Amino acid sequence: MAEELDRRSEPELGLRERKKRETRRRIADIATGLFMTRGFDNVTVADVARAADVSVNTVFNYFRTKEDLFFDRQDEMVEAVGRAFRERRPGEGVVALYRRTYLEGLDQGSYRTAFHEGSEVWFKTVSDSPALTARSRELGQQLKDALAGLLAEETGAGPDDVAPRVAAAMIYAAQGVLIEEIAARKAAGETLAEMRDDVYASAARVFDMLEHGIGDYAPKPAPGE
Repeated sequence: MAEELDRRSEPELGLRERKKRETRRRIADIATGLFMTRGFDNVTVADVARAADVSVNTVFNYFRTKEDLFFDRQDEMVEAVGRAFRERRPGEGVVALYRRTYLEGLDQGSYRTAFHEGSEVWFKTVSDSPALTARSRELGQQLKDALAGLLAEETGAGPDDVAPRVAAAMIYAAQGVLIEEIAARKAAGETLAEMRDDVYASAARVFDMLEHGIGDYAPKPAPGE
């Protein structure tokens, strides 16, 4: 992915670990550039290794599969779900949390919203590759499962209670529609400036719809309660 996740909560790393992380990100960024330019299925791991000036073995030391080169931040994305949930504001429900973070993402031009230059190319790269499409679905399920697990733990829901899974599915489905709409409009030739007002209005409408159904679900207790 072209953008980095928020690093504010990353622990201090030693020099060796930092260099390893930088190497991993450099290889992934080079690979993503090749995939988006030439198509995922038209690029081999050997091509990536050659462009990154490393061996094929080095690539596989950092990434288990070719798909991991493209979805190189998937573990961080899943971890970010838990971090954001734990750090949400007192009294902030799960829909309010996702509304706030999605709107913040729009303001920042985050890849998580597709409201940035090149998002249409990223989505086309995924849609043109069955392997990436399958991995994208797997990642989406991991994110939903992570949120559902947090909601179940927070509310004390039992294994037969479908509410946490329904809430997570609704949130990610709604957010996914917003993201896909932005990418589709970009692909049709609209600029970010031209669609900005509509994008924010659509986000407000979608999260208003969620609020009416699950807006009071899982509020975080205030300190001392």
